[in-house]
Amino acid sequence: MKKAVTLITLIAAVLAGCSSGEGEDVAARNKETARHFYEDLWFSENTDKYADYVAETYVVHDVGPRKGVEEEAVEQKNIADLFHSFGEMTGKIDYQIAEGDKVATRWWIYLEPNEQAQAMGITPVDGVAIINVFRFNEDGKIVEVWNHRHDVELPQPPGDRPDGL
Repeated sequence: MKKAVTLITLIAAVLAGCSSGEGEDVAARNKETARHFYEDLWFSENTDKYADYVAETYVVHDVGPRKGVEEEAVEQKNIADLFHSFGEMTGKIDYQIAEGDKVATRWWIYLEPNEQAQAMGITPVDGVAIINVFRFNEDGKIVEVWNHRHDVELPQPPGDRPDGL
């Protein structure tokens, strides 16, 4: 009987260690993927790497009209390229929180607008907080995005703003 109890205790301990470690590994992988997503697409112009991070299609919940919309992965590249076209854009990650298949990242965006952007009324952005929540699939690709910008901190150009900005 003592051997049976010891064996059951050992099996339970091994199973507990495996299940908690696996979840932590997935969360760590997803945080790293999210970090590389920002570093490549937003903090530098390595936007061709979008497919390394985003599933073929994903669902976006954004400010403005893009709510619950399914988009092709290349749209993340297109959005980052648009912002990069406004001038020198960089950023930095403040912190990340991961739970289950989701990662929340609070990061800062900075933009020094070029002449064309200035002609459109875009002014320098000296650190605006953005919080994104990504949901990942089992392959570690982003399949859903919730975007929360602290727009009150953004410089507001005169006149109408382009859709989605």
